[in-house]
Amino acid sequence: MAASNIRYNYVIGDIQGCFEALKILLKTIQFDADQDFLWFAGDLVARGENSIGALRFIKKLVDKGVAATVLGNHDLNLLAVARGTKEINPKDHIDDVIHALESDDLIEWLRKQPLCLFPNEHTVLTHAGIPLNWTVEQTAVLAKEVEVVIGHDDFDVVDAFLANMYGKEPNCWSDDLQGHARLRCITNYLTRMRLTNAEGRMEFSFKDSLDDPMPEGFQPWFDFESKAAKTHQIIFGHWAGLQGKTITPQIQNVDGGCVWGNQLIAYRLEDQQLFKVDNPMMSSSS
Repeated sequence: MAASNIRYNYVIGDIQGCFEALKILLKTIQFDADQDFLWFAGDLVARGENSIGALRFIKKLVDKGVAATVLGNHDLNLLAVARGTKEINPKDHIDDVIHALESDDLIEWLRKQPLCLFPNEHTVLTHAGIPLNWTVEQTAVLAKEVEVVIGHDDFDVVDAFLANMYGKEPNCWSDDLQGHARLRCITNYLTRMRLTNAEGRMEFSFKDSLDDPMPEGFQPWFDFESKAAKTHQIIFGHWAGLQGKTITPQIQNVDGGCVWGNQLIAYRLEDQQLFKVDNPMMSSSS
């Protein structure tokens, strides 16, 4: 997707509406829209101070061809709320998006964004990661199945998916899965996964750090031998407790937990350097 004259590619972790932190981060990396390219790891909106500002800004960057984003679970939640298939969570600050004059345009744009991107031939980006038993090629194909439905011209198809999107079952992949159960399982792997067992069965309750006790039989998805990581570097956000941890040279987290008062992260692909900025909206309480 990125042009050959690009100087630097940066993968930016979960923004969650922390627009002020994003602006500081772009100054820190000296982002130049004429030379650089931004890859967003999803969760553009939700619990930060300015979801509408962040979404407008990122949409402009994508429309200009200097950025791309995958969808995260909070982005999908915004779509569900906007389409009336889910009630708004009081913890989510997305009313500004729902009630914006250009809300329809923003939602229309958001639902056409992918679940999986390839920043280069050696790198794959999804919001939550890739389960142990999927290859990169399989991941791209399965992501496309969901993307086609979310971006469908028939809103009956879109709304049916969004209405059936939430749920913990099926929690393990099978090629035999069909219909909304299949789409839900794919979506959960790519946007909600943290822990699995050795068969790839997901566990949804754990959201803490790697030092905290985990449910018996479950480990972080990246602790298992990964088919995808054998061929590509996997970059993901979603797990604030990881704080942008480099899991292995082939697996990199970029969620610094900015919305929780921690940091917003940019990961430069060319030299694997991490750039971190504090959330300025939390400074008065620190």
